Amino acid sequence: MDEKYMKEALKQAKKANEIGEVPIGCVIVYEDKIIARGYNRRNTKNSTLAHAELIAIDKASRKLGDWRLEGCTMYVTLEPCQMCSGAIVQSRMDKVVIGAMNQKAGCAGSILNLLQMEEFNHQVEIVRGVLEEECVAILQSFFKNLRLRNKQEKEERKEKENCQ
Repeated sequence: MDEKYMKEALKQAKKANEIGEVPIGCVIVYEDKIIARGYNRRNTKNSTLAHAELIAIDKASRKLGDWRLEGCTMYVTLEPCQMCSGAIVQSRMDKVVIGAMNQKAGCAGSILNLLQMEEFNHQVEIVRGVLEEECVAILQSFFKNLRLRNKQEKEERKEKENCQ
């Protein structure tokens, strides 16, 4: 079942990729139905808050008519950051299923584990590594292409400067 929903999260990541955003996707499931979807849109919306997880949490809350997302499971292609992890805890989400871990900003076990801190009034069950290869591959491909684009743009700027 986890793979089925992670594939749906990967579809969302591909939407982000298509518009030039870092390909992170998310779905939230309640009673074996997807109730919300989200994909990264930080650059498109010029907003720090436009992370896939936050977009999906907002949609799920509107769908259920409650800020509490008890009984819900989030499937996300990349380990949530500190902001998203905080929102997940605050939403009272039951479980988070993660594709790829994020050694630079992950707060579900890589740098910190905000989802399971005993000091908070709610802890979230975590499953890691579901369709990890696919989740890592889409991110690696995005950043490889981004580096190539940046290199080409730099070379084009140099050429222009040399012509002037």
